[in-house]
Amino acid sequence: MTAEPPLSESPSDRGPRVTGPFSLRQLGVVAGVVAIAALALFVATRPIGSGAVSGGTTPLAAATPFLVGSPTVGLSPGDIAPELAVKGPDGSPAPLLDLTGKPVRLADLRGRLVLLNFWATWCPPCQAETPILRDLDAQYRSRGLSIVGIAVQETTPADVAAYAAKYGIGYTIGFDASADVFRTYQVFALPTQVLIGPDGRVRKVINGPLTQADGKTLLEPLLPLVSGAPAASAAVGSSVPAPSATAAP
Repeated sequence: MTAEPPLSESPSDRGPRVTGPFSLRQLGVVAGVVAIAALALFVATRPIGSGAVSGGTTPLAAATPFLVGSPTVGLSPGDIAPELAVKGPDGSPAPLLDLTGKPVRLADLRGRLVLLNFWATWCPPCQAETPILRDLDAQYRSRGLSIVGIAVQETTPADVAAYAAKYGIGYTIGFDASADVFRTYQVFALPTQVLIGPDGRVRKVINGPLTQADGKTLLEPLLPLVSGAPAASAAVGSSVPAPSATAAP
C-alpha cells in the first residue's frame, strides 16, 4: 500500500511566528512606535536654515505659541518693565547674565527700543521665528532697536551659544536658568515678545512668534522715539562670538 504524504500544516496549526523572543506582531508594534517617535523628533529639531541666508523658509509657516503654562494676565502697556533680575546664591537679587557671563540690564538700554524675546532652542515656533528676529536685528539695530533673547528651560549656556552661532544670532541672549525672569514677566507661552519703549515702559506684549510684517508694524512707529542712542549699545555684551562662514550647516 502506498504511503500517503503527510498533511500540510495549516497556518492556524503553526502558532504565532516569532523572531527571537518576540512575535512578528509585537515587533510591528514596536517598529510603529519607533517610527512615530522619530517623526516627532524630526519635526521638533528640523533645521531652520543657514544663518548666512536671510529670509529663508522655516519648518512652521503658520507657527503658533508653545504653551508652557496656564494663560494669565501679565504685564500691560504702560507698566514699568521689571529689571532682568534672578535670585543669587544667597537668595538676593542678581542680574541676569548673558551666554558669556556678562550682566544684562534694561537700565543699560534706557533710551532705546527693546524687544524681549522669551524663547527656547527646543521650541518649534521659536525655531521658526529665529531668522525673522535675526533680520529685524540687522535692519533696525542701527536705528535704536535692541533685541534681548531670554533663553528659558535650557540645559547649559554652551548649548544655547552653539545654536546662536549655528544660525547667526548676533543679538544678546540672557540665560534664565532658574526661570526667574520668565516668572517675573508672567510668561506662559513660547515665544513671547515684550516690547519696551525708550522710557522703560511696556508698549506691547505678544504671545506667539513674530512675522516680518509684524516686526515692521510694531517697530517702525516707535523707532522715531529713540533718542539717538549709539548703535554700539544695541547689545549689552556679545552673547556669542561672531559666527564664522562655516558655522552654519
